[in-house]
Amino acid sequence: MAELTALESLIEMGFPRGRAEKALALTGNQGIEAAMDWLMEHEDDPDVDEPLETPLGHILGREPTSSEQVGPEGSGSAAGESKPILTEEERQEQTKRMLELVAQKQREREEREEREALEREKQRRRQGQELSAARQKLQEDEMRRAAEERRREKAEELAARQRVREKIERDKAERAKKYGSVGSQSSPPATEPGPVPSSPSQEPPTKREYDQCRIQVRLPDGTSLTQTFRAREQLAAVRLYVELHRGEEPGQDQDPVQLLSGFPRRAFSEADMERPLQELGLVPSAVLIVAKKCPS
Repeated sequence: MAELTALESLIEMGFPRGRAEKALALTGNQGIEAAMDWLMEHEDDPDVDEPLETPLGHILGREPTSSEQVGPEGSGSAAGESKPILTEEERQEQTKRMLELVAQKQREREEREEREALEREKQRRRQGQELSAARQKLQEDEMRRAAEERRREKAEELAARQRVREKIERDKAERAKKYGSVGSQSSPPATEPGPVPSSPSQEPPTKREYDQCRIQVRLPDGTSLTQTFRAREQLAAVRLYVELHRGEEPGQDQDPVQLLSGFPRRAFSEADMERPLQELGLVPSAVLIVAKKCPS
């Protein structure tokens, strides 16, 4: 009756009778070691204490006898007659072996759980690293898209500024062409010099004709612009040069300017803008002052 001995040994080791019977039945009565393995693996199962519906005879690997079907008294007497009698020393030795086996199984289970916990930790760290790498890649993609967007906006801004500069250059060329043609038409005819009385001692000084003039323009911020113009160019050409080079951003609204002469103090009017520089006494050089034109 090795099965009864295994069942009794499991009970002696502290396992509930129901669990012991269930372990022996589900392991096919392959011995106490297999039953103990099952008990250790299913210790935390919620249905570990639920009894099997199989009769006791099937649990122990045999059909129930007539004495077991009679009742508890009959079964007790039959078990007492068939069960081998163990001495106290044999019982203690068997219990000691079983306890050592339980301890060994417990150590094996703890080692297995430790290995599984270590593997789970490795898996967790690996997943954390993958998540961190994915997050970093997402940030790099966002930064790259933002940089591309800034470059695109900058290119569009440069293109817009270039269009404004080209428009200003076209306007400048058109105004220069217009004012140049008007100046050539309105320039006074050259007067022939009258007779100069001869002097026996020296030749009379000849008046020098200048075809260019150097204009220095002082801006309101303290800086100055210097440019050489033709003597027959109109004063409007100087004002156009100042408007194009006075340091304001292209495309911004520019206030009209007023040109003044330093000495003698004089404010040039719109009619003066149509007059040549030599006619206004600005040849061969002059200093002009820029003031913002008050709206009328």
